[in-house]
Amino acid sequence: MLNNTIQKAKKLYHEYPRTFWILIVITFIDRIGGALLFPFFALYLTSKFDVGMADVGVLFAAFSVSSFVGSAVGGALTDRFGRKGIIIFGLIASSFSTVAMGLVTSFEYFFVLAFFIGILTDVAGPAHQAMIADILPEDKRADGYGILRVAFNLSVVIGPAIGGLLAARSYLVLFLSDAAISLLTVVLIAIFLPETKPEAHPDAPKESMTRTFAGYGQVFRNTAFMLFLGAVLLQVFTYMNMNTSLGVFLRNEHGTNESGYGLLLSINAAMVVLMQFPITRRITKFPPMLMMAAGTFLYVIGFSMYGFVTTYVLFIVAMVIITLGEMVVSPVSQALVASFAPEEMRGRYMAVSGFSWGIPFAIGPYLAGLIIDGPTPYMLWYAAGFVGMLSTIGFLALYRMKSKQAQNVELMPKVAAS
Repeated sequence: MLNNTIQKAKKLYHEYPRTFWILIVITFIDRIGGALLFPFFALYLTSKFDVGMADVGVLFAAFSVSSFVGSAVGGALTDRFGRKGIIIFGLIASSFSTVAMGLVTSFEYFFVLAFFIGILTDVAGPAHQAMIADILPEDKRADGYGILRVAFNLSVVIGPAIGGLLAARSYLVLFLSDAAISLLTVVLIAIFLPETKPEAHPDAPKESMTRTFAGYGQVFRNTAFMLFLGAVLLQVFTYMNMNTSLGVFLRNEHGTNESGYGLLLSINAAMVVLMQFPITRRITKFPPMLMMAAGTFLYVIGFSMYGFVTTYVLFIVAMVIITLGEMVVSPVSQALVASFAPEEMRGRYMAVSGFSWGIPFAIGPYLAGLIIDGPTPYMLWYAAGFVGMLSTIGFLALYRMKSKQAQNVELMPKVAAS
C-alpha cells in the first residue's frame, strides 16, 4: 500500500511543472504565518481594545476599502511589469505592517493604520492568483487551484492550533511570527521562483500606463463575468463569517475559548488537506456553475446550523458541512475567473474578482457585529443562510443561461443549412 501511495505521488508530481511545485511550497510557508494570526484577529481586537464586533466590523471595512485601491493598482502593475516583483513588495510591506499592528496601543491609531496597511498588503493579491493561470493550461487549473488550497489548509492545520495556544499567552508573539515568516518567504521567492508573466507578442503595440489602467473598463463591460462575480459576492457574505464572526459568537454565546475555535478551523483545514484533490478531480466533469450552486447550498446548511445547535459536537458537524461546500466551490471559482480572463489581462481580472471578496469583508463584519451585539445574536446565521440561498439561485440562473447559449450555438449551423 505504501508503494502504491508513493507511485501515485510521483505520478501527480510529474503531471505539473517544477515552477508550480516551487510556488506551492513557498505559498505553504507564507500561509503558516497568516494562519497563526488571522483567525484570532477579531478576538484580539475585542479583548485588547474592549470594543464590540460592530467596531471591529468598521475596522474590517477600512481594511477592505483600502484593499480595493491596493488590488486595483496591483492588478495593473502585475499585467504591466510581471508577478514576482509585485509579490516581493507586498510581502515586505505586510511584514512591517504586521509588526506595527502588534505594537499599536490605541484602537483609533489602529484604525488609521489599517487604511494604509490595506493598500500596501493587497497590491500582491492579483499577482499571486495570476501565477497559477500563467503556469498551468486551462484543463489543469481547477486541479492546480485545488492543490494550492491543500497547501493553504495544510498550513491552517498547523497555524490555528499553535496560534490558539500562543494567543492565550501573548498576541504580540503572533504578530512577530507572521512578520518573520513573510520575510523568509521574500528570500525564498527571490532565489527560487522565476517570473511567470507571458511574453507579449512581438507585434503587439506597447501599452502606456494610462491604457493599462483604462483596461479595467473592458473587464467591467464583460457582462457574464460581472454576473458571475455578483453571485460570488453573495456567497462570500455567507462564508466570511467563518473567519470573522464565528469565533466571537461561539465565545460570547457558548463559552467556546480560542483553542476550541482554533480546533474547528483545524478540522476544516485537515479535511481540505485529505479530501480536496480527490473531490476536485471528480467534480471537474460536471458543469462549473452547477457545482458552484451545489457548494453554496452546503454553506447555507452549515452556517444556518449555528443559529440553533448548542453543543460542540454539532459545531463540528456544521463545520464539516461548510468544508464540503468549500472544497467544491473554491477551486471551481478560481478556475472560472482564470477562464474569463484574456492572457494579457489576467492581473486586472484577478483584481476585479477580488472585489467579490473585498466588498463582503468591508460591509459584512459590521452588519454581523450589529446582530451579534444585539438581543438576538443567533439571527446572524439565519441571515447568512438566506443570503447564501440568493447566491445559490444566482449560480443556477447562470447555469441555465449558459446552457441556453450553448443550445443556440448548436442550432445555428442547422438553421443555416436549412
